[in-house]
Amino acid sequence: MNDVRPTPHPLRRRTLFGGAAAGLGLAAVAGAAPAGAHGRGRTGAKDLLRSFARPGTATAAGFRWWWPNGLVDPREVEREVDQVADAGFGVLEIADVTHSLNARGIEMDLAQHGWGTPSWVRGVKAALARGARRDVRIDITVGPSWPAAVPTVTPDDDAACTELAHGQTTLAAGATYDDVVPAPVIAAAATSTRRELVAVQAYRDLGTVKAITTLDPASRVDLTDRVRDGRLTWTAPADGAWVLLSYWRRGSAQEPEAGPHTDPPSYVVDHFSAAGSAAVVDLWEDRILDRELRRLLRKAGGHLFEDSLEIETDATIWTPLMLAEFEQRAGYDLLPFLPVVVEAHEKYLFAFDAVTTTRVRDDFNQVLSDLYRDHHLLPIQRFARSLGMGLRVQPYGLETDTVEHAALLDVPETESLGFKNLDDYRVMSGGRDLAGHTLLSCEAACYNGAAYNTTWDRALQTLNSIFAAGVNQCVLHGFAYADAPDVTWPGFAAFSPYYNGAIGYGEAWGPRTPQWRHMPDIAGYLARTQLVLQTGTPKHDIVFLRQKGWTSTGIGAPWATNVGIPTGWTHSFATPALLDLPLARVQGGRFAPDGPAYQVMVIGPDQFRGAERTMAVATARKVLSLGRAGLPVVLLGDWSTVEPVGLAQPGETATLRSLLAALAALPTTRSVLTDVELPTAFAALGVTPAVTHETSTVMHLRRVEGDTDLYYLANAKHAENRKLVRVTQDVWLSATDRSSVPYLLDAWTGTVTPVAAYERDGDRVRVTVDLLPGQSTVVALTAPARGDRTPAVVASTGTVRRDGSRVVLRATAAGAHSVTLASGRVVRTSVDRVREPVVPASWELALEDWQPGSTASTTVRPVRRTTLTTLAPWSQLPGLEDVSGVGRYRTVLDLGRDWTDDDGALLELGEVNDTFRVTVNGDRLPPCDVLGTTVDLGRRLRRGRNVIEVEVASTLLNRLRTVTPEVYGVAARQAYGLVGPVRLVPYAERSLRV
Repeated sequence: MNDVRPTPHPLRRRTLFGGAAAGLGLAAVAGAAPAGAHGRGRTGAKDLLRSFARPGTATAAGFRWWWPNGLVDPREVEREVDQVADAGFGVLEIADVTHSLNARGIEMDLAQHGWGTPSWVRGVKAALARGARRDVRIDITVGPSWPAAVPTVTPDDDAACTELAHGQTTLAAGATYDDVVPAPVIAAAATSTRRELVAVQAYRDLGTVKAITTLDPASRVDLTDRVRDGRLTWTAPADGAWVLLSYWRRGSAQEPEAGPHTDPPSYVVDHFSAAGSAAVVDLWEDRILDRELRRLLRKAGGHLFEDSLEIETDATIWTPLMLAEFEQRAGYDLLPFLPVVVEAHEKYLFAFDAVTTTRVRDDFNQVLSDLYRDHHLLPIQRFARSLGMGLRVQPYGLETDTVEHAALLDVPETESLGFKNLDDYRVMSGGRDLAGHTLLSCEAACYNGAAYNTTWDRALQTLNSIFAAGVNQCVLHGFAYADAPDVTWPGFAAFSPYYNGAIGYGEAWGPRTPQWRHMPDIAGYLARTQLVLQTGTPKHDIVFLRQKGWTSTGIGAPWATNVGIPTGWTHSFATPALLDLPLARVQGGRFAPDGPAYQVMVIGPDQFRGAERTMAVATARKVLSLGRAGLPVVLLGDWSTVEPVGLAQPGETATLRSLLAALAALPTTRSVLTDVELPTAFAALGVTPAVTHETSTVMHLRRVEGDTDLYYLANAKHAENRKLVRVTQDVWLSATDRSSVPYLLDAWTGTVTPVAAYERDGDRVRVTVDLLPGQSTVVALTAPARGDRTPAVVASTGTVRRDGSRVVLRATAAGAHSVTLASGRVVRTSVDRVREPVVPASWELALEDWQPGSTASTTVRPVRRTTLTTLAPWSQLPGLEDVSGVGRYRTVLDLGRDWTDDDGALLELGEVNDTFRVTVNGDRLPPCDVLGTTVDLGRRLRRGRNVIEVEVASTLLNRLRTVTPEVYGVAARQAYGLVGPVRLVPYAERSLRV
């Protein structure tokens, strides 16, 4: 969960002055592989093809596992690990989340069952032991809920989260102030009892516009030393009004989300000091870890996990050593500039001139970013690795360099709820890729108000889209522990009801939801897709070097979004910190040739600071060296007036402009004023996309392993609110090996089949994709099977497929048919007849009606039966309006005596809600793509009588509308079941010798 501040703020600065401190850690840790289960390396192409049918748990998706703190039974914990493993998932993240209990006013005995208590530890041990047996990785949050917090500090401790609160008063010209130092304008939390005066200053007031008061920086008077026993006497000069400012350091008293989770309460630690991370580590070492738990963590522990960086204060985020840290890292004293970084309720109140104000805020935020890296992420990561685990973090929520932090983490994580569009994911994948790491995780398929009503049609459209943006590990939101005090059917759900009594966030997957019946099919699809996306090395066309590494902003690369991606271009992002990584070199005109192998770097304006052109001198030197090594660079906008990042020091501007002029003069550099000119610049540099197609919503991700190219293609949504239509088009794919042929990898069934219809032009291969909204497919370009010389089909009058060395033509109409081979030879055949489509006359429906049982976590499932001559949603069928559950539709079709072995059929199901399975004559078909409701029955049909069964599972919403109307009654009924129209569409096939 995430409540990211929407206001864009500051930047990435690597100064000439504090660089040694600011730069420590990243290059040193980026290539370090974590140990244990979390350190899974890239899979080779041959391994992928061997394991694609049965991928196992190594690349399986997982769940956030919501616990009611430590009120868990080890036997139930073991049972739930088994449920997840049996469904085909491979990760469980233990997270204490109790929003729903708080919403109902339910109190727990936290001394007995709080986070970190012996009962919680017993549950964790049970999970780890069972996880080791079932090959399920167990991740654990570093503290109760989020952000990281411990019960061993109070708000007054230096290790606790800290804020800088300001006091102020206005004095007329010549007026005297004789009083106690102005108290903070924002009152302290009740539990924050200690405050320390940091400074007292006075500035001339130049006026207030739109709640921002402009101060004269040259007028500053430091009054700190004049304070006596808490009082100040000072007379303002006689020229103009003056503002008297005091600054107080104190604990913010922030508690983790939905607390308390412990007794005594936990308080959020200082994420910007060594004391804060030490408090987390000390708690684990002193109160949680014992020999048995350490042993179990090494067997089944995956990652320690932290949610997004939601440091919340109505004052200014601070840390006790901020002034000293700032001077060391930014190279100047922050005290004279304190007014421009002061905030109240997340809004700035004071400003100097525009340039100074902007630059100081940039420096301040960059120092916070570096402190978060050096004093929190890296120490917690070292601790996790000492346990044989890794660290998985959502390193965003403030104006920090998420790109850099994604590069140093064992696993960076994104989230589908808080991210605005796909470029938010690409921002983080850029850090992962340039660090040479494999995983980019996602807190996935979480929607506001979607508890017990999330359909897999919706979830897969989200997942398939974010996969195209670089995500390759899903942690679904989520799986809830079975029970908790005073909860109602179907059991404990972490987020529903929410605080206002409304339907909460996300789904509570598990046996309590009817769709769980079909979850092995979903799990297999996700595991295979993630297997592909974790194999080899990602390759991209363009890298955008941006000044700031913020994400969850929706700000990306406008040209790429609007023009580039729709025609086949791919892109990613980097910030200056990544240019120091070992992979960041140039060879053959490619940047990071052993990694993403970018063809061109685009350097544009700062989209977070009014399109300013800014760059650090060290960054300019690095980019110039890359350009001189042969990297094509495009400068977007007028860089002749470039300004340094942060507050400029003497001589820095002239040096920077000289370096940019040298960069612009290189033969491998082009300068354009607007992004409309980018394609012209790329063409002049000889840069072309690896994939081309007509403008559409098809997106792709390319990964290369040896001579094998893996292409994940999806009809994807750039943002959740985008609407999609079916796309059928040709796509040209680049091949590493010119002898490669295309194979189709079906992530639903696990089959790998050669593509019959394709065309080659040099190192490019044309294939046709047909993708419904949100659908995906995988095409591999690899060496043909030994002895396979089957020619490609470049045109045909029907669809074609391979059957060994033969080509099979499928016809939906009688008459003459032909295929044209790559050599130009035409092979002809004829089809005497194709049966007309058949519409089932009636269906027998047996519907499990899921209802509350004898306990909150028990479900009874009486079966209701009816005969339908017209298909309709359950909500429109008499007596079934409020039913949720699993429906089994059965129809009998008599195909007569003239059905032959050459006949096959497609079963067009039309609208189906939600997951479904199909059985023909007692033979269950392989898993069906939820997004594509036309199923190929192949040759499973026979002469005469045929029985077709369709099993459909729903969400639980419609029943909950009647069981808990005070929460779910506001929602409209969902349409469930097989709605159709349904047709059986026969075809005929002919095997052709080519």
